[in-house]
Amino acid sequence: MSYDPIPDTNLAAVVTYLEMTAPPDGDRPSRARDCPLSLERVRDPDPDEYRLLFRRVGSRWLWFSRLVMSDDELGSIIADPNVALYKVVSGDAGEVGMLELDFRAAGECELAFVGLVPELSGKGHGRWLLSRALELAWREGVARVHVHTCSLDHPAALRAYEKAGFRAYRRAIERFADPRLRGILPVDCAPQVPLLGTDTLPPPPPDSCA
Repeated sequence: MSYDPIPDTNLAAVVTYLEMTAPPDGDRPSRARDCPLSLERVRDPDPDEYRLLFRRVGSRWLWFSRLVMSDDELGSIIADPNVALYKVVSGDAGEVGMLELDFRAAGECELAFVGLVPELSGKGHGRWLLSRALELAWREGVARVHVHTCSLDHPAALRAYEKAGFRAYRRAIERFADPRLRGILPVDCAPQVPLLGTDTLPPPPPDSCA
């Protein structure tokens, strides 16, 4: 066993890749508990509105990949006819989550982003959302559905994917500059991940994850 140090300004995560090559056994997706949330398809996505929801859902887990894309780069993905984008809606709280299904690879669907705002964590809604994601993916006649998660994600994410029927098939180590130090995300995001390299910090931005 060895320890490979990384700079204080960087983060590292273990990425786990998972797949399923047939729909879940029986009626597993339909057994998710009743949920007061609903999915609404986004037909003409606006990059700024997308980023706003992406931040609300993912800042707690240091999602930042889509935040560093230009409008053209982001738009080329989310407006692609083979990418299905949904927002999760609550009757009393508005938009509370997102689902992005990527069908651009022939015969496959990637669950590109699946998530709810942190306030809904632990209430069983994630199981409903994952079940809906699988129903929408498999109804397109694909031969494979895949997803990846990492050790910076919600601690229950990996187990949730496995319980839904996914099989882990590969791992990798991802290293990247801490997006909080780069000013991409507020410095108070993801308090569960210690913030090092603070001697390089610019003045705190006005926005906040709180």
